Amino acid sequence: MPTGPGRLLAISDLHVRHDENKKVVDGLRPETEHDWLLLAGDVSESTVDFEDTLRLLSDRFAKVIWAPGNHELWTTAADPVQLRGQARYDHLVEICRRLGVITPEDPYPVWEGAGGPVAVAPLFLLYDYTFRPAGARTRQEAMDIAERAGVVCTDEFYLHPDPYPSRQAWSRARVAHTAARLAEIPDHLPTVLVNHYPLVREPTRVLRFPEFALWCGTEATEDWPVRFRAAAVVYGHLHIPRLIHQDGIPHHEVSLGYPREWKQRATAPAGAIRILAERT
Repeated sequence: MPTGPGRLLAISDLHVRHDENKKVVDGLRPETEHDWLLLAGDVSESTVDFEDTLRLLSDRFAKVIWAPGNHELWTTAADPVQLRGQARYDHLVEICRRLGVITPEDPYPVWEGAGGPVAVAPLFLLYDYTFRPAGARTRQEAMDIAERAGVVCTDEFYLHPDPYPSRQAWSRARVAHTAARLAEIPDHLPTVLVNHYPLVREPTRVLRFPEFALWCGTEATEDWPVRFRAAAVVYGHLHIPRLIHQDGIPHHEVSLGYPREWKQRATAPAGAIRILAERT
């Protein structure tokens, strides 16, 4: 394997229960022995597949950094682990720690390779139903509009907030906890913010079903890329891989998505996307 300063790479929404996606993941390899891989959630809803995939990738890359997606937090009848909510998240964190994978509960590592130094911050943030469709003043009004459009996220059935009273309450707690941790990063260090959901509303404007934005983030993080000196933001969830800039900051949507989605594109899946390339 070539040596060198290494590259910071990112991918999300692997959904390895699909055989075609598992083949893509099997092909993910670093170009140098120093490459890091950022995983922005939705590896799998199966804890067995989750652990197997992270073991595979952590054996290949110098460092793997994981931020949870909604699918990892689902509790389905098919999964042998029936933990819910916070307990399920804690279980996933323990799996990662056994494998040497960095989680949102660990100290933020500093990337010193190409484009660095930057503090790489994996985030566990949910959503609070504030990305509402036009005309909706409350969560209930927004949900009514979504239901009339036939858009209801599967999270409503499988993503349990225990012991919090609601997903939005869990989201508020995570926002407060995470903001306090990000504020402790030394002022001289830029950051790479890695979250499953977009941190700003803008990426959701292109959704085929705009009502789905309800399950895609929170207005509480709109100023975070600027506030916390982001050199780049990495997210997934939308299954619309692209790069946009807001306030001069690159926001990378790095999802693989479902085979039925990426097979319709003119080119094969891009694999892991290089982050900070413009800073080298």
